[in-house]
Amino acid sequence: MDNQLIIIVISAFFGLTSGIIMHRSDFCIAGMFRDLFLFRNSPLLRSLILSITFSMLLFEVARLNGFLNHELPSSLYGLPSLTNIFGGMLFGLGMVLAGGCVVGTLYKLGAGSFPSICAFLGLLAGSALYAEFHLTWKKLSLSTRLGDAATLPQLFDLPRTLIVCVLLIFMGGFLVRWQTKGALLLPNRVKGYLQPRTAALLLAVIGSFSFILLGMPLGITTSYAKAGSFIEQLIIPGHVASLGYFQGRGFQYFSPISNQTLKAGAGPFWDGLALVQFPLILGIVFGSAVSAFNMGKLSCRMNIPFRQVFSALIGGIIMGLAARMSPACNVWHLLGGIPLLSIQSLLFTFGLFPGAWFGTFLLTRYVLKS
Repeated sequence: MDNQLIIIVISAFFGLTSGIIMHRSDFCIAGMFRDLFLFRNSPLLRSLILSITFSMLLFEVARLNGFLNHELPSSLYGLPSLTNIFGGMLFGLGMVLAGGCVVGTLYKLGAGSFPSICAFLGLLAGSALYAEFHLTWKKLSLSTRLGDAATLPQLFDLPRTLIVCVLLIFMGGFLVRWQTKGALLLPNRVKGYLQPRTAALLLAVIGSFSFILLGMPLGITTSYAKAGSFIEQLIIPGHVASLGYFQGRGFQYFSPISNQTLKAGAGPFWDGLALVQFPLILGIVFGSAVSAFNMGKLSCRMNIPFRQVFSALIGGIIMGLAARMSPACNVWHLLGGIPLLSIQSLLFTFGLFPGAWFGTFLLTRYVLKS
């Protein structure tokens, strides 16, 4: 029980600080990809690359110094499949229509955004809906599997440190060039604004400490499905009991604080996943609300065009489905999987681009039209 309380407090603190950081910098990953196709330029996307690069460095330093003294479990980032690409495409579409990714939705919700409230409800619905065809999708994922290597070091049979160093030099070159040109610094006139490059570094530090202390990088989407299953159980308990996805506990991770491997699942029960992710979710919302209140920006406007509200709801449903089909969300893959050299996460990221492009097309053509 004492260990559980420590995990809850640490996770809530990570969520609180992440919520404040994201709100003050408007660190919205959905906006980064949307702006790339909307304006043919996305300065914020450079900050995301900075966060990925710094996370990769911190993860490897922690591993080499024994702070990550366990091998990367296949249950965290499994074997790659073509379904990872499709899930990424669907997720990219959904996050642009929703106006925020799974974490962006939370910090905007905390600041009082009504469309983000609708997107959040859509996320719950979409995540729970996935349980209806989980077995079919799992079979498709297994039939389209791309080999037995989960990471780039396994694929190329090379030392992890060597590949990390090569990637750090490659991405570091771009970052130094952008820094020299001032491309990582955005102009602003808002008091309390946090530069995205600073937010990128801070989020990388939080993600690293999450992995070191709690046993997993930042991620929340399985708990959306879990929350949806709790709601479904109140209404149709018999149906929930009949769904294998809600009854399974195939996810597992090593918890350094508990010094044991914890098993978890998406069903309506308290487990090692709820222990970490529920406090993280609440912390992000509360942290953003505190930040918005202090900046005088806490408000909830209801006079939003119906098209935008409907887009946010549909986008949330699509994201909820995609996060289970991928599996996992953009934060889990971009700030966790790619720094850990997961092939699954790389495939998901490849899928994000065409999905975000199509989402931007629909957004400008049908949602934001005059």
